[in-house]
Amino acid sequence: MLEERVKNAIRDVPDFPKKGIIFKDITTLLNKGELFSEVIDYFGEKYKDIDFVCGIESRGFILGAPIAYKLKKGFVPIRKKGKLPSTTAAEKYALEYGFDEIEIHIDAFDGIKNPKVLLVDDLIATGGTAEAAVKLLKKLNADIVAAAFLIELTFLDGAKKLKDLGINVDSLVKY
Repeated sequence: MLEERVKNAIRDVPDFPKKGIIFKDITTLLNKGELFSEVIDYFGEKYKDIDFVCGIESRGFILGAPIAYKLKKGFVPIRKKGKLPSTTAAEKYALEYGFDEIEIHIDAFDGIKNPKVLLVDDLIATGGTAEAAVKLLKKLNADIVAAAFLIELTFLDGAKKLKDLGINVDSLVKY
């Protein structure tokens, strides 16, 4: 079963980035070419009827770009504030201490009205970044087909934030 093989390939790193956190390190999955390919195929097969894949900086790029390539669809990066070179739309979101902001180019969807979008990131925890990405995409009138994650930390209930916004959440592995 793909889920179990992916779980077995993800390394737990205790106390990173700070004490008490068990970091889910996907680099040990990414270096297994055949398994990584299966992950991309898994999402690619489910979401053929889209116009664009949007990946959230930075690990969402690692998964989103190859999914877009597989589907022969455009890839749109959602980046941290100040990283995109042209005119952007922005959305702020709360962190444990303070706020952060993500941006997307206002012309990211190449003139397509109400583009069908797959939002991708490696992990959903509290859901703050993904929720901001959904709000950002809605500002550009995107039809978000689903938000796809390699990992969901269910005990942090972040997927609920997206479901409350009417977004289908698809997580391959749940902890």
